[in-house]
Amino acid sequence: MVAQSQIIWTAMENVSLGRPAAEALAAEVDRLDAKRVFLHVSTNLNKNTDEIARIEKALGKRHAATHDGMPPHAPRSAVIRAAEHAREVKADLVVSVGGGSVNDASAVMLLCLKHNLRKPEDLEPYHIYVDEKGVLQRPQYEGPDVRMIAIPTTLSGGEFNTLSGATDERIQLKQGYEHRLMAPISVILDPAITVHTPEWLWMSTGVRSLDHAMETLGSFLSNDFADGMADSALRLLSEGLARVKSNPADLDGRLKCQIGAWQSMIPVIGGIPMGASHAIGHVLGGTCGVPHGYTSCVMAPYVLAWNAAVNGERQKRIAAGLGKAGASAADAADKFIRSLGMPRTLKSVNVDQSQFDKVARYTMEDLWARTNPRPVNGPEEVMEILRIAAG
Repeated sequence: MVAQSQIIWTAMENVSLGRPAAEALAAEVDRLDAKRVFLHVSTNLNKNTDEIARIEKALGKRHAATHDGMPPHAPRSAVIRAAEHAREVKADLVVSVGGGSVNDASAVMLLCLKHNLRKPEDLEPYHIYVDEKGVLQRPQYEGPDVRMIAIPTTLSGGEFNTLSGATDERIQLKQGYEHRLMAPISVILDPAITVHTPEWLWMSTGVRSLDHAMETLGSFLSNDFADGMADSALRLLSEGLARVKSNPADLDGRLKCQIGAWQSMIPVIGGIPMGASHAIGHVLGGTCGVPHGYTSCVMAPYVLAWNAAVNGERQKRIAAGLGKAGASAADAADKFIRSLGMPRTLKSVNVDQSQFDKVARYTMEDLWARTNPRPVNGPEEVMEILRIAAG
């Protein structure tokens, strides 16, 4: 019998590869005929480089305002402040320039603008959640009218997704918001602007994208198309990250990383669910304050090892993609992540056993806790993985 599956596309129209960010953005703004462009940008780029000033100059009179200061994991209150600024200047296009938190916040801002959300608690009805019966619930609502363009400076790949996260500070839980129109209408991949990204952030978010690819290749819910994308992503990212580690000025290596991050997200946005590494990672980020990329640096190899009893055959392609055919995927991932100088235990990212119970409980509220290849039936299974990763 032929396996049946589908690939879901977003409302993205264009991806620019290798063109200078300011030049590519000006061309897109012309194409979209935007008049009031709101720049939501990385504080580091805005304060310590001339990249944002260059973009502002390219936009000219179409530049409405620039906003920075988004904290990690996009707290709801900070998202509301940014949305209010965009509303004040009557923005007709939002442009995110920065890493995952800036991009996530920009996407959620679009919902705030559409639905007139002005207080952090106004976001409550819009996030994905797991109900009392363990069933994933996706609230239905109209998508945004104002669209966004993303210029990413890290490798988490979230700019390609319809799913974005914001953290409810009251309970310290990162929650997902999803609509096909939350995906950027355009993404601009400029390797030159990424030279300002700190090495630890570039490498760790690169591992985050590796984790997208590894969880795709490990999933029983994947298909040949998604597996092909993930396999290519693994090879591009492993080559590109090693090259940039050796020579940070290697722009071709950086572009390979960016394309690999994009390819790693195609299965995710196409409907292939992730597993326990991502589910636990969301909680480690929003609840424990672990940087987004570090969560995968720590968890991915341990989850691979925990899953190997059920999907070991599929994991062989992961090891091969990392250049370690014949090794276990967990060992291949561990060695590669260590070669980049990234942390490999929960202890090394300041998460101790006193936090494990909360992490385990919150993980079961994540949309991907229940799509792991080896069933995660409750907090006790999550605790098994956390203990292995403790360090």
